[in-house]
Amino acid sequence: MRGPHNIWRLIRTGATFERTGAMGVVLKAIDAPRPLRIAAHVLGWPFKWLGLRGDPALPPVTRAITALGPSYIKFGQILSTRPDFVGVELATQLRVLQDKLPPFPMEQARQTIAREIGKPVDAVFSELSEPVAAASIAQVHKARLADTGEEVAIKVLRPGIERAFRKDIDAFYFAAGLIEFLSPASRRLRPRDVIAHFEATVLRELDLRIETAAAAEFAATTAGDEGFAVPKVEWSLSSRGIMTMEWVEGIQFADIDALDAAGHDRVALADKVLQLFLSHALRDGYFHADMHQGNLRVGADSTIIALDFGIMGRLDEYTRRVYAEILIGFIRKDYRRVAEVHFEAGYVPADRDVDEFAQALRSVGEPIFGMDASRISMGRLLSFLFEVTETFGMETRTELILLQRTMVVVEGVARTLNPNMNIWQVAQPVVEDYIRESLGPRAFARDLFKTARVLARFGPQLPTITERLFTSQTQAQPETTAGQGIGSVAWFAIGAATASIGGVIGAVLF
Repeated sequence: MRGPHNIWRLIRTGATFERTGAMGVVLKAIDAPRPLRIAAHVLGWPFKWLGLRGDPALPPVTRAITALGPSYIKFGQILSTRPDFVGVELATQLRVLQDKLPPFPMEQARQTIAREIGKPVDAVFSELSEPVAAASIAQVHKARLADTGEEVAIKVLRPGIERAFRKDIDAFYFAAGLIEFLSPASRRLRPRDVIAHFEATVLRELDLRIETAAAAEFAATTAGDEGFAVPKVEWSLSSRGIMTMEWVEGIQFADIDALDAAGHDRVALADKVLQLFLSHALRDGYFHADMHQGNLRVGADSTIIALDFGIMGRLDEYTRRVYAEILIGFIRKDYRRVAEVHFEAGYVPADRDVDEFAQALRSVGEPIFGMDASRISMGRLLSFLFEVTETFGMETRTELILLQRTMVVVEGVARTLNPNMNIWQVAQPVVEDYIRESLGPRAFARDLFKTARVLARFGPQLPTITERLFTSQTQAQPETTAGQGIGSVAWFAIGAATASIGGVIGAVLF
């Protein structure tokens, strides 16, 4: 890591926020304590002249974030979905970060497309439009295939974007290390691991071949979802630097006036987008992890159309069941069970008191029920949750970071459509369906059959494994009595017999 560069980057970040006037706006929006406001201005003011100027035509925070680059833009995109946290005015300003950023020149886009497909642009496309959307990592053009006349969308990476991201990520690592050094209590949150997770996610997003595969897989796993669609990808016209898929028409989720004018039921759309996300996460273990308004469209028949598959999330079966049990426990106000699940999953150290943890969870969950979403401050809720986790020694679960972040984003998207939405009531039927399918008797039987199938694969190796185990025990413990040796092998024989039985069951059933 380059220490001087990182220090300079962090100083310039604060200076840019101070110079553009964004510092005061942000501190006011999050209702920062007076001491924090004073400290931020005192530390930022001497370096103000070092800050980036940005585009004066943009609002202060948007101006600062766009000037600082793609990593900061990603963070701004998340905040744009949280009007309850940053305020309606600031959230509205930040929405331009989703797909209304300044595009790069058309000539650079044509050069990238020609290089990636290995042919002149005019030989493949009869039409190629100016950029129709530009985001932090890439921009999109509308085109028409020369051979079929089909309309397609071409996503083109920004030139030099990977180098820019690596510089910011390097600075983030430096900041994480500084935080751990200055605040030992923060180490339980594993700041470095959080940045590592972010780095891996972003670098995957910079390879459009991976995104093309993600779109195809997501289309397959959601094919049966009524009212949800994923555009078809064009594999022959997709590579590391470009991605081509069918062109789709629809109204952006952020365009509330247009949705109302078209007669769409915003309350129903809000419920659907949240329930679809939960279905994908719990049922499939594969979900769209960047579901902000810029990546969602509403078709003429109210179908929700997903775009931009650069960030996708995965959850293994065990984690899905833990997550579902935690959710259903909160929904049913069974805080004792929620606490037990945390202990069983190893999320809370075993030496902590489960009853005290359950009581702490009750203090978090109870205020939610009986209230509409517009009266709940997610900022205060998350702050209190942080205090609870710190008290009970919980560590950051890096495998759940993407899920937790996406849940916040999706809830924010839904609230822009229906400010009075109650997330728990909407989530309940989806979670209960998953619980019935995954934690009931049928699920138990499926788990047994899967276990039998795995054991059956080792059938041909059982004689060799048994002989090696018996030989190794005899050589390692020559003084072992005959009875003890036979006992050890007997237990293994029982296991072998179980595997054999599993093989028979697997052969019959599968």
